[in-house]
Amino acid sequence: MSASSLTYQGLKLRVLSIVPLAKDAIHVYIGFGCYAATLLLFRLPLGSGRALIPGFLVSLGMEYVDLRDNLRAHGRLLWADSLKDIVNTNLIPLAIVLLARLRAASHRRV
Repeated sequence: MSASSLTYQGLKLRVLSIVPLAKDAIHVYIGFGCYAATLLLFRLPLGSGRALIPGFLVSLGMEYVDLRDNLRAHGRLLWADSLKDIVNTNLIPLAIVLLARLRAASHRRV
């Protein structure tokens, strides 16, 4: 593994040893954190699809490193695990955006 992979994997293990959460729960927090930070930094409304982009890019970057490391360590790509992690990272922000848009659309009809 490259030095950057070792650093990334080491950071992940350190965070998981400190924070009493499962790996899947960490993905949820990262996704929501990216979404919330984007909303605050750019003053976007809850229903803005643009607010989903940073979290999606972060999840793709994390999974790229994980896939590369799995290929080197195990000789295969663990696509199902990576897809699950991408969904875990982005599902709650996507649900918030969709609910905000649904609410806005229902208020316009009244």
